[in-house]
Amino acid sequence: MAGKVKDAENGHGKKAAHVKGHGEADGSHRKLPRELYETELLRLQGELVKMQEWVRTEGARIVIIFEGRDAAGKGGAIKRVTEFLNPRVAGITALPAPTERERTQWYFQRYIEHLPAAGELVLFDRSWYNRAGVEHVMGFCTKEEYSRFMHQCPIFERLLVEDGILLRKYWFSVSDEEQQHRFKSRLHDPLRRWKLSPMDLQSITHWEDYSRAKDEMFIHTDIPEAPWHVVESEDKRNARINMIAHLLSSIPYHKVREPDLKLPPRPPSQGYVRAPRDMQAYVPDHAAALLAGNGAG
Repeated sequence: MAGKVKDAENGHGKKAAHVKGHGEADGSHRKLPRELYETELLRLQGELVKMQEWVRTEGARIVIIFEGRDAAGKGGAIKRVTEFLNPRVAGITALPAPTERERTQWYFQRYIEHLPAAGELVLFDRSWYNRAGVEHVMGFCTKEEYSRFMHQCPIFERLLVEDGILLRKYWFSVSDEEQQHRFKSRLHDPLRRWKLSPMDLQSITHWEDYSRAKDEMFIHTDIPEAPWHVVESEDKRNARINMIAHLLSSIPYHKVREPDLKLPPRPPSQGYVRAPRDMQAYVPDHAAALLAGNGAG
């Protein structure tokens, strides 16, 4: 609902649930058992495939924005949304810092080229809301640029919706305690350490600054045409299930009749002889070496 804040951090709308410290998310939700989570996730992903076919055949355009605290679970949710989707239909946009040339453009300009054409959906892993968050808090934009963004963003989004784009905006809400836990986990995991950047770690010392920035952002951009939807992400399983279920409920898709596909009969050989194996460079059989080392016959 536009104008009403839906998580503990904002202080508008319904009274926030109590959480410790500077907590943002309400961590009181029960955790889904893994088996139930995986069963429901697979069912929802099947519905996402149906939605994708509807998007493709109807020529719909969908933009999904993922915003929230660092380590709030945005990337994991995006991965589950797109896991079984056709990358030619569903694309992920995660833009780096703007170049010198892009800094001289209209702020929204570099995002516009990534908007979907007919039959496409685009997931923004962070978006134009960088200006309302990290750029504002860390001083990467001027006060004038920030104020101009707050004025223009609702206008820009109304134009997108007016043109027929289905715009969905999700804020992933996590407490400071859980964020700290996830940061520590990444710090000591060589496979996930790349997810941490100096900017991420600085966010710890600017927790309240980011909270105020988010509150202000919601005041200006939580509009009826494009409302914010807050995802409680203290638990990642719950967050993914809740976010995908909400997305599906908000899109007027229906099952599209699939074309009848039938494997053709394989024609008889015309005398082709495969080139000798020693004439080609094959990838070494690492799997065989593993089996030999494991004592498998």
